[in-house]
Amino acid sequence: MKTRTHSLLLSALLSASLFIASPAWAWKTVFDPSNYTQNTLTAVRTLEQINNQINQLQNEAQMLMNQARNLANLDFNVVNRLRTTLATTERLIAEAQGMAYDVQHLDREFARLYPEQYAATVSGDQMVRDAQARWKHTLDGLHTAMRMQAQVSQNLRDDESVLVDLVSQSQSAQGALQAAQATNQLLALQAKQSIQAQQLQITQERAASLELARQAAAAERGREVTRRFLGSGTPYTPQSVDFYGN
Repeated sequence: MKTRTHSLLLSALLSASLFIASPAWAWKTVFDPSNYTQNTLTAVRTLEQINNQINQLQNEAQMLMNQARNLANLDFNVVNRLRTTLATTERLIAEAQGMAYDVQHLDREFARLYPEQYAATVSGDQMVRDAQARWKHTLDGLHTAMRMQAQVSQNLRDDESVLVDLVSQSQSAQGALQAAQATNQLLALQAKQSIQAQQLQITQERAASLELARQAAAAERGREVTRRFLGSGTPYTPQSVDFYGN
């Protein structure tokens, strides 16, 4: 046992003597400049690739956000408001009294009340009633035109409110789709106003046409009354009278 202990102690002393006797340069770290430079360049290139990938991902994310804004639907619609105001003028035309707006009914009524020439079978009382009916049609036409003017004036105030709302929506549009939808509604407002202007023009020109037709029919009635008054005999011809028989 002692022999083994002495052997271990001797080995330890020998190892210590070798550590002390070893030269100092044998324990220094070896530094390779070229290898260090290569490793640094590799790290820099790797970092650049990572930065490029990050930028690419950011650009793609921004592109997706822009596409989402461009495809966002405009949560605003004035079509029903436009239809409502346009329906009011259409209702006025439907309620118009007098000559019908339907072509077939109008032709029959016009031929009866506005004849080019009165037949001999038409009585004087009938001509008077026709004249009263024509006057009533002209009055109704003027009334309808004035009602239409009043309604269009009111609709214009409503259209102004619609226009303000649409311009606000257009200016605050987030993407192309919302801007296009706002523009389409602005065009719808323009089309509605154009239809309304045509309706107003129709009623005004109708009233003027009824008055002109009434005047023409009155002239024909006057001619027929004169013809019947004169009759088919020889009209009276004034002659000179000699009171003294010369």
